[in-house]
Amino acid sequence: MKKIIVAIVLALAAFMAALTFSTSRVVPIDQLVVFGDSLSDTGMVFRSTNGLYPPDPPYFQGRYSNGRVWVEYLADQLGLSATQINNFAYGGATSSDRSDGLVPGLLSQVQSFTQTHSWLDSSSLYVLWAGANDYLQGTNNPTTSVKNIIDAIDTLSSAGAKRLLVANLPNLGQLPATRNSANSANLTALTQTHNQDLRRSLKVLGQQQSDLKLITLDANTLYQTAIAQPAKFNFTNVTSACVSGTRSCDHPDQFLFWDGIHPTTAAHQILGKQAFSAIQEQLPLNAGV
Repeated sequence: MKKIIVAIVLALAAFMAALTFSTSRVVPIDQLVVFGDSLSDTGMVFRSTNGLYPPDPPYFQGRYSNGRVWVEYLADQLGLSATQINNFAYGGATSSDRSDGLVPGLLSQVQSFTQTHSWLDSSSLYVLWAGANDYLQGTNNPTTSVKNIIDAIDTLSSAGAKRLLVANLPNLGQLPATRNSANSANLTALTQTHNQDLRRSLKVLGQQQSDLKLITLDANTLYQTAIAQPAKFNFTNVTSACVSGTRSCDHPDQFLFWDGIHPTTAAHQILGKQAFSAIQEQLPLNAGV
């Protein structure tokens, strides 16, 4: 009996030691660094245009929505303050390394950032979400768009980034601004190809760089679920825009879309929660986070 008790104690001690070792290797996320387009923009275009665009009201303090956007809700979930978010996302940004007027593309945002940060904090989370504007502005080449995203990841990882959150695209053919257009089916097809290529490319990249933690946010499935089962998210309208001109609907929290392209802050909150769940699943966090 004594031997059994000793064996149990030793086994328990070994388990606790292994658990302590595994959790000690997980460094809490202490900063969000965000690159992308209007889905993540918290005021870059607004400040660049001296507060002219997007107009406030009806838009909220430089966001392309009626309230905060998903990366801000994600920061809340991670226990981060506003000072721990560095957001370089611009409304209207494509995935490219070009700057169209005041708006740098995703790859350009990343390149500018790494030029001024010679070595990146490996405990930060680097967020990338772009590509929608490529197709909404007429590009029909997902191969190039996905390559831009992978090149942006490579640029960040070469500078020391180890944790990256990458989002795929919602169905661009089923937005209020596109669902009844002649280009709807083409945009849906481009979205599917983009997401397939992105998933495949991220898998290859993860195999090539085993120390790189690539977390994926499946925004596409989340949008699909919201459209198919709106009541699950307390939505009553998942096809129309809440705002038209300067007039908004009476109950924006019941709408998936704020305008013809962008989600409401209620939808952004759901995206933030989904992103946090993806992080928990793919990058376990210390209890102190």
